[in-house]
Amino acid sequence: MYKLIAIDVDDTLINDDKIVTEATQLALEQSIAQGVTVTLATGRMYASAQAIARQIGMNVPLITYQGSLVKNLLDGHVLYERSVPQDAARRILQYSEAHGLHLQLYIDDQLYVQVDNEKTQSYAGLSKIPYIVEPDFSKLIDQPSTKMLIIDEPDYLDEVAVKLRDMLGDQVHITKSKPHFLEIMHKEGTKGHALTYLAEHFDCDLSEVMAIGDAWNDREMLEVAGLGVAMGNAVPSLKEIADEITLSNNEDGVAHIIRKHILN
Repeated sequence: MYKLIAIDVDDTLINDDKIVTEATQLALEQSIAQGVTVTLATGRMYASAQAIARQIGMNVPLITYQGSLVKNLLDGHVLYERSVPQDAARRILQYSEAHGLHLQLYIDDQLYVQVDNEKTQSYAGLSKIPYIVEPDFSKLIDQPSTKMLIIDEPDYLDEVAVKLRDMLGDQVHITKSKPHFLEIMHKEGTKGHALTYLAEHFDCDLSEVMAIGDAWNDREMLEVAGLGVAMGNAVPSLKEIADEITLSNNEDGVAHIIRKHILN
């Protein structure tokens, strides 16, 4: 029944030890062998996501940057791309600098930071990607940013999100991938937009799509997919809108739902 599966990475595909377990790996390989298209749908950079995809044996386009970039794994061809509007990017930079926020830019699949601090190092360690320090973001801000990210305390980021939405309206899409990460993309840079594009690319009806995630940034793809699955460890708000809830990322929840609907 399901021809396309889109899977979030952090706290979904990988467990708390940051690995894809053997059980999950096997379920994915068996699905691919049956002709099902399996892809990743992550907030991570393409540079970070491709390493995980190659480990699993994928050879399809990947949804990265929350949906702002869909790029083919085999030849690096870009299929779908949206950048933060320049006016919005400038205003976000001004707001961040005025309020002393830790802002990161993503340009041409490179991570740029203004300072090499604990937040930078922790993020880079999680994503396993290098970063470039550029203290003066005014030199970069007019280049197309695939994504902008602010790192701070969760409650404070909730306040920042409200201020930015009031300031920018519907120019951008603002979401959280983790409690400490506030992510800002083009309004069409969501996992839902990218998954809709990819389903059409593979001549697949959205009713034949399964989407699996754990965080609120997965909401749009769970809503457009025929079967939207929340992990057992998902945030309560995502569970409320999901069609089904599987086991947690430490209990092979991805493998469990795939065995139930694909391999059974």
